Amino acid sequence: MTQIIRDLTTWQTFRNKIPQASSLGFVPTMGNLHAGHASLLRQSVQENTQTVLSIFVNPTQFNDQNDLAHYPRTEEQDVAMARDLKVDAVLIPSVDLMYPQGYRYQVQENNISQYLEGEMRPGHFSGMLTVVLKLLQLVRATHAYFGEKDYQQLLLVQGLVQDFFIDTKIMACPIVRMPEGLPLSSRNSRLSAEDLKQASVFSKILQQHLPIPEIKQQLTEQGFTVEYVEEKFNRRLGAVKFKNVRLIDNV
Repeated sequence: MTQIIRDLTTWQTFRNKIPQASSLGFVPTMGNLHAGHASLLRQSVQENTQTVLSIFVNPTQFNDQNDLAHYPRTEEQDVAMARDLKVDAVLIPSVDLMYPQGYRYQVQENNISQYLEGEMRPGHFSGMLTVVLKLLQLVRATHAYFGEKDYQQLLLVQGLVQDFFIDTKIMACPIVRMPEGLPLSSRNSRLSAEDLKQASVFSKILQQHLPIPEIKQQLTEQGFTVEYVEEKFNRRLGAVKFKNVRLIDNV
């Protein structure tokens, strides 16, 4: 049976009852779960004795307050998915519990976080790394599952765990895509079915074996506002805006 936990005292009691010999899988999310999150949860349930899902819309990683205000919150459906997938616990802390002293203490990375997403979204990675560190300390998981869609985030979390001696193995999971090719994202729900078909052109163009200037030109001609298309980490990464919705992908 899936246990819903909203306070940290109850969570600590739940965590302390897990035998040391057991493995605990962890999938941290901001909710509005989709098939991509489901794939992470399935892998965790398959590979671990117990699995915990966290749902926390982290305000410190939103550089755009309008984006925070419109971020979809679907707790009832998210909990139903967790139950269907036999997740053992869902941790749903409040902002006050996660930031008892406000945003007083922050994690700052000074290399990978400075370009691409870091340049486009000032402060985003500090907020993300801060809350991930808090969650990893709380959950004390054996394995934590992160999708490769947010590839720069994945690299930063892997570095965080290494640098802060956190005894959790970060599991990189493949991108889950719509049939048309666009990566699944909670922000996709803000696009109509017709808009999603048009938006999928982004991924198709990004995957073409063309020089970056031609990729950017094609995206612009198709109605996308290009934030960046660059090749780093042996990947091609891109971010665009379409109908005021921000899309990212990498191949």
